[in-house]
Amino acid sequence: MKKIIMVIFFLLSKICKNNAILKSLKKNNKIVLKNIITKKQEPHLYHKLYNNIYNNIYNNNKKKKNRNRNKNKNKIKIKKKENKEASFFYINNYKKKLFDEQGNTLILHRRNNWINKRDNIVENYKNVKAKKHLLKLFISKNNYIYNTKMFSSCINNNCNTNDVEVMKKKLVVGENPEFIKKRLEKFNEIKEKRKQELEENFEELRKPITIELLDGSIKSGESYVTTPFDIALSISKRLAEDSIVCKVTYLEKVDVELCDIEEGDDHNEEANDEVEEKSKEDNNENNNDNKNNNDNENNNDNKNNNDNKNNNYNNYNNYNNNSHIMKSILWDLNVPLLGNCRVEFINIQSEEGQKIFWHSSAHILGSSLEKLFGGFLTIGPALKEGFYYDIFLNNFSINNEDYKRIEDEFNKLVKDNVPFEKVICTKEEALELFDYNPFKLELIRSKIPDNKKTSVYRCGNFIDLCLGPHIKNTGKVKTFKVLKNSSAYWLGQKENDSLQRVYGISFQKKSELVEYLKFLEEAKKRDHRNVGKILNLFFFEKETSPGSCFWLPHGSKIYNKLIEFIRKEYRIRKYEEVISPNVFSCDLWKTSGHYQNYKDCMFLFNVENKEWGMKPMNCPGHCLMFKQLNVSYKSLPVRLADFGVLHRNEISGSLSGLTRVRRFQQDDSHIFCSMEHIKQEVLNTLNFLFYVYNLFGFKYELFLSTRPKKFIGQISTWNLAEQHLKDALYAANVQWKINEGDGAFYGPKIDILVKDSLNRTHQCGTIQLDFQLPVRFNLQYKNKEYVTNNEKNEKNHDNDDNVHNNNNYPINHDDLHNNEKKEFKDSQNHNEDKEHNNIHDNHSLKPNINEEGLLKKGFERPIIIHRAILGSVERFVAILIEHTAGKLPFWLSPRQAIVLPIGDKYNDYANYVYETLHNNMFDVDLDTSVNTLNKKIREAQLKQFNYILVVGEKELTTNTVTLRDRDDQNNQHVYTIQELINKFNKLLDVNSKKFNQIKEFNSNQTI
Repeated sequence: MKKIIMVIFFLLSKICKNNAILKSLKKNNKIVLKNIITKKQEPHLYHKLYNNIYNNIYNNNKKKKNRNRNKNKNKIKIKKKENKEASFFYINNYKKKLFDEQGNTLILHRRNNWINKRDNIVENYKNVKAKKHLLKLFISKNNYIYNTKMFSSCINNNCNTNDVEVMKKKLVVGENPEFIKKRLEKFNEIKEKRKQELEENFEELRKPITIELLDGSIKSGESYVTTPFDIALSISKRLAEDSIVCKVTYLEKVDVELCDIEEGDDHNEEANDEVEEKSKEDNNENNNDNKNNNDNENNNDNKNNNDNKNNNYNNYNNYNNNSHIMKSILWDLNVPLLGNCRVEFINIQSEEGQKIFWHSSAHILGSSLEKLFGGFLTIGPALKEGFYYDIFLNNFSINNEDYKRIEDEFNKLVKDNVPFEKVICTKEEALELFDYNPFKLELIRSKIPDNKKTSVYRCGNFIDLCLGPHIKNTGKVKTFKVLKNSSAYWLGQKENDSLQRVYGISFQKKSELVEYLKFLEEAKKRDHRNVGKILNLFFFEKETSPGSCFWLPHGSKIYNKLIEFIRKEYRIRKYEEVISPNVFSCDLWKTSGHYQNYKDCMFLFNVENKEWGMKPMNCPGHCLMFKQLNVSYKSLPVRLADFGVLHRNEISGSLSGLTRVRRFQQDDSHIFCSMEHIKQEVLNTLNFLFYVYNLFGFKYELFLSTRPKKFIGQISTWNLAEQHLKDALYAANVQWKINEGDGAFYGPKIDILVKDSLNRTHQCGTIQLDFQLPVRFNLQYKNKEYVTNNEKNEKNHDNDDNVHNNNNYPINHDDLHNNEKKEFKDSQNHNEDKEHNNIHDNHSLKPNINEEGLLKKGFERPIIIHRAILGSVERFVAILIEHTAGKLPFWLSPRQAIVLPIGDKYNDYANYVYETLHNNMFDVDLDTSVNTLNKKIREAQLKQFNYILVVGEKELTTNTVTLRDRDDQNNQHVYTIQELINKFNKLLDVNSKKFNQIKEFNSNQTI
């Protein structure tokens, strides 16, 4: 065997002509090559790969050999031969799989991709025994070739044999790492190269241009010379100082196309915290981005959602080939303009300006972290509030003691007023610039196609891969604070490396930072998880039932009262409450499309060789109910409401208090109606929604989301539906905005964002039109023509039980099939991304059209309005607790009153008051402990009782109570028992209409 190995190394030396490679192979022959390298390192790849594969197989066989020394030696030799054959086979196939005909690297982003390729290799190999060895080798946990944890270790001609693991081991955590100086030299070389290229073509590129401002005025300039800052300064010094960036609309075709680099994780902002199961400190802030709605909201959908390419402020691919006018793009103030354009200056008061300000601050934070700790920086996006930067520091951990150092280093850069400098570079130049950082290399290789360009920004000695834009200089940032640090996984995948994540916030005024820190402190106090624990409302048990809330007695009262309040409103507003099963056959979910698009978020199981699923939403069940009702146009609209329990299989790392759970209920309703009903039904729903939100003191904003690029149905139908929604919004007499192209693929919608007392936004309610489910379930109702003709033909006007066998309207299947096809004319290429937090997430865009799905003559298809007010009851309780800081209104409070006797001899009378109020259905408690009255009052105040009823000698003799109001503690009032009951009953009357009353008939009154 030793001879064979010597021959192998001799051959390798002839090919590689590099003794360093051989030494490395001998030293690290147990390290499996898990990274992909460039074409020029192919020999190194094959030889090291062969060496590792062969040694792994040989070592395994050697162990078996020691255990079976008496076995036939010939068999052992055959097996070794087969192992060698398998190894060489694998190397050849590996070459084919990882390199195209031109020798370009084919990157594998996920281990699953490699497994598929591995299976193809093994299946094509005829030697059964060698195949078996290959499978054993590749299935081994630590021996797969590539996954997201590993990146390239070699990127240029000077690359040696160090792989990523070796790079990480060599990482030295400390101040002023060596690579900063080398990187700066390379940056200057690229910058000088771009400068020379510009000078060579300057005369051709330079030309007079006109810059149009918002007020219509025109400024003159020169292309590739005049900057937006020059224009702003020519208008006023104040405008130049206040502007963060500008928005440019080019009026001619210019070359601004750069590769779209996505720096942020493919998750929502706060969702980055959710994947941190290794969090070092508990984040007590309420996650108020829309991603944390596992129920009715549009996730963040989030708008957050939207769709969070966290740092993609500048979309460079905006040129429209059909026009010489480009869409607006954000532009650095100090980057020259390229042609005739319109310019709009943006300050920090705008949402775009705020994001860019925090994005630039993230770069300053990254510079500080790099200088203080070294390490490999990864990504640093702006969030809704603040920013963060991730850094790989091996086994070193940042702690609270490091915050001051980071802040001091950050402030040094701010004080030096360092400019942000942008340079365009090629993919190859970017690879060379960040050759020390495997994480940046992975971003470059995966995000930038060959022969494409990107941009890098310099801030002092810090250089980062980024599209920008950025603020003009660091002096714009006046104050900074490190908020917290935690652990995170690279690209949000648990199998990847663990990173250190540092969060920060920055402002242009110190007073703004002071105000923000007060806000954080107040938000921490109001956190529903803390309040719920103090008031004994609910708890969670991660081990026994993660993501499912245990509602304690007082918490259950809140929950049930909310549902009962909505239930009474249903009665007032003519909704019909139904109850549907919790478990359905997966055949139903396949019909609705949820199985194809939502399977990963469902709890599925097999019973009697059939697959079943717990319902994540109510809509398919309600479709079955509508079908059963056999509805005519006279019965429309049909409003079905359901408080059924829903389950969604959210990943454990994303669970967060009551805002993101696995088990929940929602005030879910589906309105089945015709196109003519849409306006009135939406208006009625809006009024319902306004009444509820006003009752709780929420402010709200409305957004109309219109037809997206990918949609189902006919454009004329969409236009009509959108017009009905607009008419309803106008009729509601409220302000609203349009979110162009943000509708669901199955219909337009109205999103409602509520603002709590801390001015945080939450999405609870939604109104969505759905054209898709009625088709998938073949929902139909008898139209006016059918009913009229049927009434003429039915002499006795009996129940219309034979609707489906009516001989008066024979079905022409050819015509009907053509009609059905027309409904899907525009749906061929429309596939909607998963919207996990939409109330009725996704349905497949291509239903199976068969004879059962044809629209019968005399029948029409209804439209479904998906509607929720509270959304998830769990989430609404969380929002309400934080909105009120636990001080719930009397009608909703689980602790409406408590009776406190001032001494033991008044306990009997106190018990009498308690029993009387309890029998009148009030939530009242009694404290007959030996504590002093002052202590009893203090404890009652901490428990947030709405009223404290004190009884003593005076109250006993007069059959009264002394009432102390939680919200008005300076005044005390004396009530008789009956007066108190009357007062409490009035406080319970919160519905929009009074019950149990008889009104006199008025013949002139319309019902």
